Amino acid sequence: MRKIIAASIAAGSFITFADPSQAADRDGGAQLAAMCASCHRLDGGDGGIPTILGIGPEMLTRAMLAYRSRERPSHIMRAIALSLSDEEIATVARYLAALNRRVRP
Repeated sequence: MRKIIAASIAAGSFITFADPSQAADRDGGAQLAAMCASCHRLDGGDGGIPTILGIGPEMLTRAMLAYRSRERPSHIMRAIALSLSDEEIATVARYLAALNRRVRP
C-alpha cells in the first residue's frame, strides 16, 4: 500500500512539475482572460456578444492583431489589443482554446 501511495505522489509531482511553463501559461492566461470575461462569457454561452471559446489560438491571435492594426474595426477591441503585448495575446488565446475543451457543448 505504501508503494502505491508513494508512486501516486511521485506521479502527481511529475505531472505538476513536468512543464512549469504550461502552468505559468495557464495562470497568466486566466488572469488575462478575466478582462475578456467582462464582455464575452467564458462558460460557452452567448449573451449577445459572440463567444470567443471554440476559436483556435492562431485565429484568435490573428483577430486581436487585426483589431490592433485597424484591419478589423472595433474601438473597444482595438483598445484591448493595444493594451496587450504580442505574447500576452498569444497566452490568452492558448488559455481560451484550452478552456474550450472543458466547457459544456
